[in-house]
Amino acid sequence: MIPAALEQFIPKTWTDGLEILVMSVGIYYAYLGIRGTRGARVLTGLATLVLGLSLLSQIFGLAVIGWLIRSLSAVVIIALVVIFQPELRRLLAQLGSHRLFAVQEQSLETVEILASTLVELSSKHLGALIAVERGTDLGVHTESGVEIDCKLSTELLVTIFHPKTPLHDGGVVIRNDRIASAACIFPVSQRQDLDRNLGLRHRAAIGISEEGDAAVLIVSEETGLISICQGGKLERDFTPESLRKRLAELLLATGVQTNLHKQSSGQDSVPAVGDAAVGGHQKKPAQRPNDFAA
Repeated sequence: MIPAALEQFIPKTWTDGLEILVMSVGIYYAYLGIRGTRGARVLTGLATLVLGLSLLSQIFGLAVIGWLIRSLSAVVIIALVVIFQPELRRLLAQLGSHRLFAVQEQSLETVEILASTLVELSSKHLGALIAVERGTDLGVHTESGVEIDCKLSTELLVTIFHPKTPLHDGGVVIRNDRIASAACIFPVSQRQDLDRNLGLRHRAAIGISEEGDAAVLIVSEETGLISICQGGKLERDFTPESLRKRLAELLLATGVQTNLHKQSSGQDSVPAVGDAAVGGHQKKPAQRPNDFAA
């Protein structure tokens, strides 16, 4: 039996608890969004300056400095919006690009073609960068490249990324099961916490994935390893089977994924390359998303 005092306390304070919970979640995700960025250092410096001046004004009774800090609070808020414009845009884009709001799904044939293409590119150590458009439009980036607008095929993608072709330097955008553009220029991520061993191809993949919900596929020219980047997080060390399953999770509707798993019954339809991880020498379990925060 609930005590009478507790019965009176809960109705009066549950809204306060809800506010604390909402603010805590908001602060936590804001921290996740800005950590490792240039804006994080700016925020740390600004917070240190404001707290230091406030403390001095309270200890020594500096009325003018205290008044300035209170008066400039609105200006500081506007300045923070300007300073953190890239981070805010990325957070809002990730929120709006949740699978709940996704409107574009790829076909099963596209998943099979992409899986086969990545395996072939990996075996030949041909570097590749492919962005598959989902809910967020990539029109700005397709305009930076050469418009192709043709049916997706393994042969064409391998030809595009061959080092001696004019279109190999840049990224390819896949839209509506078709190759929209090639030799596209993708934005390079400015995060400071990324592994220093990552090249420009992987940094560009992280950069474009931070701006929306595109699934970005990368093949390393040096190692032949295949990576998938989505939401600013990089996944690596795929086997042919785990590669195909992960592509299906990202690009197919939920119902199609279920049917695909039932039909496959654990058998891999991607061209076999042995039991080793794609592009590697030893078998490794597929590495789940890693945002290189460590």
